[in-house]
Amino acid sequence: MSVRLAINEAAEVLSATSDTPRLDAELLMAALLGATRSEMLLRRMSDEVPPGWGHLVRRRMQHEPVAYILGEAEFRGLPLEVSPAVLIPRGDSETIVEAAIEAFTGREPPRTVLDLGTGSGALLLALIDHWVGARGIGIDASAPACAVASRNAERLGLGARCRIVQADWTLPGWRDRLGLFDLVVANPPYVEAEAALDPDVRDHEPASALFAGSDGLDEYRVLVPQLPALLESAGVAVLEIGHAQDDAVGRIAAAAGFACTLRHDLAGRPRAVILRRN
Repeated sequence: MSVRLAINEAAEVLSATSDTPRLDAELLMAALLGATRSEMLLRRMSDEVPPGWGHLVRRRMQHEPVAYILGEAEFRGLPLEVSPAVLIPRGDSETIVEAAIEAFTGREPPRTVLDLGTGSGALLLALIDHWVGARGIGIDASAPACAVASRNAERLGLGARCRIVQADWTLPGWRDRLGLFDLVVANPPYVEAEAALDPDVRDHEPASALFAGSDGLDEYRVLVPQLPALLESAGVAVLEIGHAQDDAVGRIAAAAGFACTLRHDLAGRPRAVILRRN
């Protein structure tokens, strides 16, 4: 069977479980061929399908995300290893990086960055890649997630400028000896426990990085009051939020002594809160 025919058939089958069946099929086939998608579309469509194609399609039919099947996702142009130990970096989270960069426009760039709940390391690595003079620490409670983030730092040549630390911000003493930071970023769990999620997410991505109590605010209640002890006096914190959580997180931030501004994502939804000391 030719690559072209196999992709066509797979796209038809995957239409029952995916919103992007053709793209999914093309990405899986390109990976199997060891080619870029563009190279495959231009030069390889008449090739014979390599062994293993059916297995990849069956995995996607069972709602396994393409990024997990491929073991890689892109974030702000950085190729990152991903596995079921970490959330798949999403384009919406690029809003956090953009908000952080904007917060330091016209002033001295941050020298120190802390990423809370680093997962794959996406936020931390994107930021220290942008600011070549910055160093950072990524914190995650999951040892497998820390291992993924560490490998990503090394493969991107950023390992000398960052450190990945296993720590849980719900436990006493987790921030001992971390020091103070010019910038703190976080994409904490913020999904309501009973929220309806696509099977791709609910059945495959780590629940500990998704769910945060009945209203999705449990982690903000724990984390935000601890931020003053982590920030320099002129430091900035940028946190990702759910699209309906801006008012509630703003109240939590105000109670902790922060002025709060809001940043929307490309779809116009509230996506990030920027916190500065009052």
